[in-house]
Amino acid sequence: MSLNLARFRGCAAWKMHGPVMRQTGFYGENARQFCRLAQEPCSLITRSLRNAEIAVTETRDDAPARSLSGGMPLEDSFVVSLKLYEYPSCELWAHGKCVTKADIRAGATYLYDMKTDLRFVINKPFHTLHFYLPRSALNGIAEQFHAPRVGELPCELGVGHDDPVVRHIGGALQQALRRPAEANRLFIDHAMLAITAHVAQTYGGLRAIRALARGGLTPRQAKQACEMLDADLGGTLTLKQIAAEFGLSVSHFSRAFRTSTGLPPHQWLLRQRVKAAKQLMTVAGLSLSEIAISAGFANQSHLTKVFSALVGMSPAAWRREVLDVRDGQT
Repeated sequence: MSLNLARFRGCAAWKMHGPVMRQTGFYGENARQFCRLAQEPCSLITRSLRNAEIAVTETRDDAPARSLSGGMPLEDSFVVSLKLYEYPSCELWAHGKCVTKADIRAGATYLYDMKTDLRFVINKPFHTLHFYLPRSALNGIAEQFHAPRVGELPCELGVGHDDPVVRHIGGALQQALRRPAEANRLFIDHAMLAITAHVAQTYGGLRAIRALARGGLTPRQAKQACEMLDADLGGTLTLKQIAAEFGLSVSHFSRAFRTSTGLPPHQWLLRQRVKAAKQLMTVAGLSLSEIAISAGFANQSHLTKVFSALVGMSPAAWRREVLDVRDGQT
């Protein structure tokens, strides 16, 4: 059925249209249909928690056609959305009828319950980061902290939250979404685990957290974990796979690894990549692009970005300086 947009004003009735979405999870094709996007948006997905898939998706349309959004898949999950554009007078629908109008604030966080047939009127530019969090993921976090299961989240339509943690993690993940080939898989796992724990504690009533052991890994475990990371500079291993080697949960392993080494796993891996790149740059005849791939970076641009941030100069400048010193000593 088609829409005659000229007939509709305010909260007048809209005819529902479009295919019914059967795939679960609010990311990828489901997010595209919901936002009426021409192309499937970029999503990052992690499975660090047992039996749970967590995803972040960036949706943006600077010149949308006026329409009613598609629907979310109906399931026991939540969407935590970080709004990056103002969206004044947003018309929100639930269960087939308009329920409210709200001024959506840029930088604010909004919570949505996917058990509700939520839709909104698309009539102005939008830009949003959506975190897809199944209830099984929130309960997985509670289980790791030996706490009771998470209750309902305060999903009040049109009510935003000033949440600096979501803004900070969202900003970091935006870079990964825009350059997925350069994304550190361990960082993605770490960030998505952090956002899930934050939402469970801040909005889901996860309060009765029993104190966990604060010790790190044993020296043997720390050595084995570092060897596993060092042997996989390309970052194909996930936190879940590494933690499983020691019979630990992802959150326990991450905390213990940081206690033992002073760095979270993804930061430790980046430094190992830079160390490998430095060693390779002392070998004559290797180009920076060859060195980048050999050291586990996506490309030369990725190497330059990480190397410059950690060392304080570009790889080319560092290489010239080191070779000049070496030549001067021979």
